[in-house]
Amino acid sequence: MATSAIDKSRVLVVDDEPQITRVLRTVLTSQGYQVRTAAEGEAALTNFTEWRPELVITDLYMPHMDGIELCRRIRAMSNVPIIVLSVKGEEKTKVEALDSGADDYVTKPFGIDELLARVRAALRRGGGEADIAAFDAGDFRVDLEGRRVHARGQEVRLTPKEFDLFVYMARHPNRVITHRTLLEAVWGEASQEQPEYLRVFMGQLRKKLEPDPSNPRYLVTEPWVGYRFNPNG
Repeated sequence: MATSAIDKSRVLVVDDEPQITRVLRTVLTSQGYQVRTAAEGEAALTNFTEWRPELVITDLYMPHMDGIELCRRIRAMSNVPIIVLSVKGEEKTKVEALDSGADDYVTKPFGIDELLARVRAALRRGGGEADIAAFDAGDFRVDLEGRRVHARGQEVRLTPKEFDLFVYMARHPNRVITHRTLLEAVWGEASQEQPEYLRVFMGQLRKKLEPDPSNPRYLVTEPWVGYRFNPNG
């Protein structure tokens, strides 16, 4: 079987538990990924700037620099997808990680098949209408090939998951989209019970795309149901 371009992607694994990094290196390498590991945040940043991975998988609790700060530092200089692995499953911790720049959150212990599915989803680019390189959605211009969004003529920097979420909504304008539909479309079926994902990412999108995030015109909440994208505000 031929190895796909995604399978050759560079993945940086950050965890202070050697057994975890060994397992992840073995599993990811067996799937064709290139893997580097780091035991703490500073070493991870050094690897990140030198190697430029296409995905980062990080633990939350590590010496010297925790995963939250690592996410913030990486997100300040790159839109690379970040998956957090942690034994903490509380909603507050998940929200903090997502708010710091993580794109996904997997609770330990985790199933290998589930993790690989999350990795593939994080690395996946575009999808859907591959023959369409860009499209207009009211006050927005979406460049699928370059994964860029222009709002009212100005380019806005979005993280990978912010981009995926906005693209899905922009492709379904003026329609009420349920929480469940958005979760499945952007994060996959495994995230159907994680409504905090939507709250965090919708809040981030509003900060970047709305003239007044406290009074959204484009990304409108439909109480108890989901969200609606109004392309012309």
